[in-house]
Amino acid sequence: MDRVLLTKKGAEELQAELKNLKSVERPKVIEAIAEARAHGDLSENAEYHAAREQQSFIEGRIKELEGNLSVAEVIDTAKLNVSGKVVFGAHVTLYDEDADKEVSYQVVGDLEADITNGKISLSSPIGRALIGKHEGDEFTFEAPSGEKAYEVVSVAYD
Repeated sequence: MDRVLLTKKGAEELQAELKNLKSVERPKVIEAIAEARAHGDLSENAEYHAAREQQSFIEGRIKELEGNLSVAEVIDTAKLNVSGKVVFGAHVTLYDEDADKEVSYQVVGDLEADITNGKISLSSPIGRALIGKHEGDEFTFEAPSGEKAYEVVSVAYD
């Protein structure tokens, strides 16, 4: 399995999700399966089949999280000493020249990426273009919608 990069906060969130799945969701679905079994004929029991499907999803997610966390390299961005350079985990404010507005992102690993929460993947086109930039740097990159131009306004770390 490839190396998985996580911020400290991202690793904590995945650990919390794993704990919840194991200690809350798994027992809940096991109880639902037992209750559905008590209703009799399983071949026509929709509750039983839905609970089994949910159990399959939970077990798959547990296995996925355990696998990723076992090979994860957790990087504490607060301990980085990179003097204003955009690196993994950096919080970056950019000026979007096309839209004439500022946008803020954190550069994270693929598992943490969530554009709606301002987290962009290190391996995304904009993530790759940002790495190594400093405040005041201007750059362009090829996005799926065409070429985009930005200026780095500020760089911060947790």
